[in-house]
Amino acid sequence: MRVLVAYASKHGSTKGIAERIGERLAAAGLAVDVLPVGKLDVSAYDAVVLGSAVYMFHWMGEARSFAKNNRAAIAGKPVWLFSSGPFGDEKVDKQGRDVLTVAGPREIDELRTLLSPRDHRVFWGAWDASYKPIGFMEKLTMAMPAARNSFPSGDKRDWPEIEAWADGIAAALAR
Repeated sequence: MRVLVAYASKHGSTKGIAERIGERLAAAGLAVDVLPVGKLDVSAYDAVVLGSAVYMFHWMGEARSFAKNNRAAIAGKPVWLFSSGPFGDEKVDKQGRDVLTVAGPREIDELRTLLSPRDHRVFWGAWDASYKPIGFMEKLTMAMPAARNSFPSGDKRDWPEIEAWADGIAAALAR
């Protein structure tokens, strides 16, 4: 079985998650390609895992476009979605909600309608304060000391959780 793990990543954290998912699927005996979203021939794959970094509560534009442009080719295939982005030390927001539960993309309902995924998971991300800001919002945020200081550097990705999720995908595809 051939599996595509496609991702949109701004600074590399989501790419790292996609690569780890691909490694776990390959270790389970699946033929896996881990590639950035773009002009990919989805018809060559039996299953798709699609992920994106989440910025300002949205998937990256290229990931949303990939989902929309490939929905016909993906239809009927097993699909899993993942989002990456929250970081920090707080697991619960000011309203007492689990950060991972509320940190997903605002367009998740649209993505569910387009792709009928078996699951969508939000994973903690990573942030390095030395990243060069990309785009207007990042540049604006990093120019404000209070905002800049609210982004603690660190890698918050929960590798055992990511691996367990990937292992679940492998088990589902083995059935």
